[in-house]
Amino acid sequence: MSAYVIAETEVLNEAQMQRYRELAGATVVLYGGRYIVRGAAPGVPEGDWPGGGVVTVVEFPSMERAHEWYSSAEYAEALAIRQTALTRRLLFVEGVA
Repeated sequence: MSAYVIAETEVLNEAQMQRYRELAGATVVLYGGRYIVRGAAPGVPEGDWPGGGVVTVVEFPSMERAHEWYSSAEYAEALAIRQTALTRRLLFVEGVA
């Protein structure tokens, strides 16, 4: 069953963010993921949304594969850059059959 990684992100450093995107994007593909939404500003018909925040949604073939990606050696460099590039809330959710 597909699994989704959803990120609510605010950019801290544009140059670092670009480097993060390059590194992370390459690793997503290695683990069978694909971007459904990448860095999109959401419409907010209900509730509160922090100004300037964007959303990214990545689909993986399974929850196991999503976790493998997140804890992989390949993603580690991007994850280290994330500390200065962006702040985010990261969610892992199962898709439906």
